[in-house]
Amino acid sequence: MAADLASRGPVRDRGATSIADRVVAKIAAQAAREGVGTVPEGGSKPHASVVVHRDVARVAVSLELDYPTDVGRRCGAVRGRVRARVEELVGMEVHEVTVHVERLHSPLTRQAAPRGSLS
Repeated sequence: MAADLASRGPVRDRGATSIADRVVAKIAAQAAREGVGTVPEGGSKPHASVVVHRDVARVAVSLELDYPTDVGRRCGAVRGRVRARVEELVGMEVHEVTVHVERLHSPLTRQAAPRGSLS
């Protein structure tokens, strides 16, 4: 019995690890929150969806930003943070991070909008 185990190689080399897409999506969403910084007043936290094929992930992040802001710089920061955290924590390559800005929040529209309505 011991000879059979020894012939299979070290324990670390046996078995497989499977990580659910929803787990990768949660990690990506948290990384997006870290990358975007503050969530606009009345805004939603970033959320993510992923497609995983073998050890390669494609990530889509949706977020809201304050207006005015440097949209390109902030989206670039989110892309970099998501890629780094998913690769670091999950060990998957991230070939693509798509960032979708769903909404810009302006202080003027928040003041003008009646309570309970969307700005």
